[in-house]
Amino acid sequence: MYIIAGLGNPGKPYEHTRHNAGFMALDALAARCGIGITEHAHKALIGKGFIEGNRVLLVKPQTFMNASGESIRSVMDYYKAEPERLIVIYDDISLEPGMLRVRGKGSAGGHNGIKSIIASLGSQDFPRVRIGVGAKPERMDLADYVLGHFSKEELECMDTAFSDAAAAAAAMITEGIHAAMNHFNGAARKPKPETAGQKEE
Repeated sequence: MYIIAGLGNPGKPYEHTRHNAGFMALDALAARCGIGITEHAHKALIGKGFIEGNRVLLVKPQTFMNASGESIRSVMDYYKAEPERLIVIYDDISLEPGMLRVRGKGSAGGHNGIKSIIASLGSQDFPRVRIGVGAKPERMDLADYVLGHFSKEELECMDTAFSDAAAAAAAMITEGIHAAMNHFNGAARKPKPETAGQKEE
């Protein structure tokens, strides 16, 4: 089984903020696969389903971003999953809005949610999909920026990025990480018709 976690903060005030890019991408993946993320367990909202015959667990930690690792560790322990079976989707201020970066492992890069997961798992060897939200403006507080909402213009680009991130996560499972890296690393673009990640009949 694969565990795909989208990072964000719970609650209406945080909906559609830059820091919730992981939640929005996971919603796109859930819609793509016909999975409802409605079950409460492991301090998270969870959805169960399949991506081309592969069992998946979609996870939205409800611990707030800085404690994401508490929820992820609970899920991983319960299912006795190795880090290689975890895919994390999250926002990245070092990438231009809408750009994606698929990686097989790596450091936290300053992202508090990833720091928490690495500390909780004792490993940074888990795949991830980073979604660019752009650098903060000068003189603006970083927390204010990442907790700020996307502009209407940004959302037009980001909606495609969320769809691409969902497709990338599916491709990591069905085609492998290197194939996903080759196809999705770069600027967001109009998603191509494909079957990866569609709901099983």
